[in-house]
Amino acid sequence: MKNRIGIVGGGQLGRMLTFAAKRLGFYVVILDPSKNSPAGQVADKQIVAHFTDVVAIKKLAKEVDFLTFEIELANAEILDKLSKQGVTINPSAKTLSIIKDKLLQKKFLQKNNLPTAEYVEVHTEADIRKAADLFGYPILLKARFDAYDGRGNALIQNEKEIKRGMKKLANRKLYVEKSVPFTKELSCIVARHINGEIAMYPVVETIHKHSICYIVIAPGRIDKIISVKVLNLAKQVMDTLKGAGVFGIEMFLLENDDVLINEIAPRVHNTGHFTIEASITSQFEQHIRAITNMPLGSTEMVVPSAVMINILGDRSGKVNVTGLDKVLAIPNVFVHIYGKMETRKQRKMGHITVIDNSVNVALKKAKNARTLITI
Repeated sequence: MKNRIGIVGGGQLGRMLTFAAKRLGFYVVILDPSKNSPAGQVADKQIVAHFTDVVAIKKLAKEVDFLTFEIELANAEILDKLSKQGVTINPSAKTLSIIKDKLLQKKFLQKNNLPTAEYVEVHTEADIRKAADLFGYPILLKARFDAYDGRGNALIQNEKEIKRGMKKLANRKLYVEKSVPFTKELSCIVARHINGEIAMYPVVETIHKHSICYIVIAPGRIDKIISVKVLNLAKQVMDTLKGAGVFGIEMFLLENDDVLINEIAPRVHNTGHFTIEASITSQFEQHIRAITNMPLGSTEMVVPSAVMINILGDRSGKVNVTGLDKVLAIPNVFVHIYGKMETRKQRKMGHITVIDNSVNVALKKAKNARTLITI
């Protein structure tokens, strides 16, 4: 039996993938530049190197039977070459190359007639002013690469704020996106098997804080017609992308009940963390199943509702977890600490999931639990 999995990226997603893989008996090798990465702490082996290191990625490929990634910074070019040489890599390197460049992702969606916000590539301050004239303020100035957790976004509400936005995103390739007046942010986690089979999780509602996913409510507080519309759109997205594994598809629900695609992640996703406790098969186990040619598991929830809340850093310094005992004293509350050595403002340090019969009770418990823990 082939049982060696390599993961490019050693953050919290890699950590939770490793837990899922180890439970199924797989040997896991991580590639990450941090010597004590969250995933490296629980894997069988870690190769200490950057996500783009060609020599290190080739070494990883030789040591494993299945290769995957948990971060878009992975070197898509070398992964594509290795795939052509027979290395089993999922999702596909071609999908990664499309998704990691957010402008290319937008063009891809547009080309495939998938609804998304209007956008335009920009290079100069004059370009941004022209984009504002085209779309009207406010506009979103966005970085094309490495732009997760709000790090690559700048909201520009008037002409005076253009310079501030350019300063925030200095020396980065940019584009402007039209601001969309949405009523809710939604997400759908979808898995695809190597044989093409697709499994979809319930649509969830997300609440952001400083452009970072903060709260996830599962299932989302939307009517069935909207849920079906989102699932159908997610299916259309999957029909256009290559490779097996779990994908996170984020969307905007507009006032007229139309749905636009915001972003796609070719990997396990923050909005699917609730599945660890609330679903028959977690998104992490599902990803392992999908990329290793095992049957996909049920995506059905085992409880009526679940709420996940991220534990974001609110200071800088060494990690010091307090209040864990108070949180764990609350029934049906689950805590995940990611094992990062340093805490920073807005850094994802862990998450809390609450399961309950009532979404309102779960949401109240989650918010209360978050106030009790510091890190």
